[in-house]
This record gives sequence, C-alpha cells and structure tokens, in this order.
Amino acid sequence: MSNHTSNFPADRELVLERLLNAPREKLWRCWTEPALIVQWFTPPPFKTTKAVLDVRPGGASCITMQSPEGQEFPNPGIYLEVVPPERLVMTDAFTAAWTPSEKAFCTIILTFADAGPGQTRYTARVRHWSAADREAHEKMGFHEGWGVATHQLEALAQRI
Repeated sequence: MSNHTSNFPADRELVLERLLNAPREKLWRCWTEPALIVQWFTPPPFKTTKAVLDVRPGGASCITMQSPEGQEFPNPGIYLEVVPPERLVMTDAFTAAWTPSEKAFCTIILTFADAGPGQTRYTARVRHWSAADREAHEKMGFHEGWGVATHQLEALAQRI
C-alpha cells in the first residue's frame, strides 16, 4: 500500500479517525453495498434515499440525500482506488467515465485497519482542492456530521 498522506497541505484536509467496535469486513460492506449505505450514510434529519455504486477503480457512484423538506441532493463521483477491505478512495472531481464535474470539491480516502478482535481503526481523510473549500466543509458541520454518520456506520456494522 502506498503512502498517500505525506506532504499534503494540512489547511486543505479534514480527518476523522475512530476506533470502531466492528470488523473491517462489515464496515467495508456498509460502505460498498447500496442497501446498507442508505441505512447509515446521512445524519438526521436528512436521509439517504438512493445509492448507485459501481465499486471498482473508475466506477461511478451517486448517493442521493434528501432534506426534511423533501429536496434531493445527488452526490455523483468516481472510485479511484478499491482495496477490499482496507482502502477506498473516491472523488467528486468526475461524475462518470472521467467526465469532469462542474466543480471538484474533495477526494475521500477511507482506510480500515484491524485493531484487535472485532475492532477497526477507521480513518476518513477528506482532501479539498482549496483551503477555502476545506473551511466551507468544516463550517457545514464536517466533524459533527461525519461523527454522527460514523456512529451510525458502526451500529449498522454490528447488526449485519
């Protein structure tokens, strides 16, 4: 596994790291199976209404979230690296088949490392194209939102 974490500007990155009480294979399934990701991905009062996932390098994904008022927010992207059940890298810089998105916002690097029986060291590293994008993401509630979603991820992984 290559080291993609060195020399990246800290002012363009947000990181969430947790020790989760679930095996990485189950956490991986929760991230890569549409029927599972819709159950945990979005913090309330928003919900995830649809997930289309082609989990392979170059494969497209689109996860649609819905506001309490019913407004839908599709989030298209592309998988860049898929190493089950260790590493998943995706970006919104492309929407499908290397078609650039209107505005690239971030690349997400997820790692799932064994941390003892039934435990996983889960790291979500979100890299932004600019410091302003990182700051905007932080103000949108990155830490709280991703924290709630990660708790929901762990709870689902414990049930499947």
